[in-house]
Amino acid sequence: MGAVLCVDVGSTFTKALLVGDDGAVLGKASHPTTVGTDVMDGVDAVRDELRATAPASAPDAPQATLLCSSAGGGLRLAVVGYEREVTAEAGFRVGLSAGARVVHVTSGPMTGPDVRALRAARPDLVLLVGGTDGGNADVLRHNARRLARARLTPPVVVAGNADAADEVAAELAATARRHVVTANVLPRIGEVAPEAARAAIREVFLTHVIGGKGLSRGRGFTELVRAATPDAVLRGVEVLAETRGEDVLVVDVGGATTDVYSVITPQGEDATIHREVVGTVWHARTVEADLGMRWNAEGVLEAAHRERLALPPTLPAHAARVVADAGFVATSPGDWAAEEALAGAAVTVALRRHGRPAPGERPRPLADVGLVVGSGGVLRHAAPDAAARVLAPALTDHAGGWRVPDRATAVVDRDYVLFAVGLLADTDPARARALAASLGAGETG
Repeated sequence: MGAVLCVDVGSTFTKALLVGDDGAVLGKASHPTTVGTDVMDGVDAVRDELRATAPASAPDAPQATLLCSSAGGGLRLAVVGYEREVTAEAGFRVGLSAGARVVHVTSGPMTGPDVRALRAARPDLVLLVGGTDGGNADVLRHNARRLARARLTPPVVVAGNADAADEVAAELAATARRHVVTANVLPRIGEVAPEAARAAIREVFLTHVIGGKGLSRGRGFTELVRAATPDAVLRGVEVLAETRGEDVLVVDVGGATTDVYSVITPQGEDATIHREVVGTVWHARTVEADLGMRWNAEGVLEAAHRERLALPPTLPAHAARVVADAGFVATSPGDWAAEEALAGAAVTVALRRHGRPAPGERPRPLADVGLVVGSGGVLRHAAPDAAARVLAPALTDHAGGWRVPDRATAVVDRDYVLFAVGLLADTDPARARALAASLGAGETG
């Protein structure tokens, strides 16, 4: 045994943790992601920083190096489904939970314009869904033929009506379209089954997508990557929930998006009765692409206005400033006050959207969440009292239409361990659980 180096090659920064046998963080480092040259330059930079700063007791070389990545735009997914409100929606939810950025959704029998719109979205992967097992498969077969004959290069993951799986595979194979067939994401009305499709999307991402982005040339990057970063984080949240023995809610405030993850164990009627047509994904992620601390700061203001949130009058000027300078770093008390207000608004809106019911559905059952985790640079670098105020809406905002977990404990993932927990989860579960347990330190409330 020995230390393991876990690296997240992000769209902006490459972050690394050196994790010891006992799950202790032996060192951490960060460097701007080197997309302009070779992303392995940034990985080498964090390795060098760790060698220079890690304690003398740390090993000279890690036992293994595990990477996740969202560089180059992460995983761009298109969903092709049957009905917009049913199978296409199920595919959309599964795509998010698999760590993808869903860039296009189409439903019904595809037409020529539909194919052109799909091509224009430039997906890395297409998720083809449609029908419950044993139900109507005409649209699924039609869309398989369209995809097989279209001028498209992305691989296809088929996760629709199981009774038509062989026919769909034959259609795609007839034109040598790269594809993987897996279990239906919606086997029955009201039951979403994301696990098989998530695994297939992860495998296709690793084998077909990472290498095709041109992020590195012959330096082992493709072989080191284990997952898309959001997929690794969701896996880390799952381990955290298992380790703590309670439901967990995570909000990650980034420069371009604010992501919310929740891992819930359904109780009572939620565990046995399926009221919604699509059903609930209990281990879920939502991505708010208009809410970010830099590139989408002005989107936060627009969303906050729609939610009727009160904001400081100086915040629009701050938002315009950081949009123009994505590398802005807060230094003065005024800067930090503006950052806190912007982050608080992003957290409030993102959590409302995550918990709020879609038309005809019930709110996400988050009231029994025992642990709320804040992540993202603004929270890691903020003073503890400021971080607590940013996270406060998770516990106190009753205006979003969902019951808040007002008795939960709130913590900040200051060492950014969740991605590393996810990377370690399946190969070294004991180390992953020990690292997850360390997240309870530095509780804010």
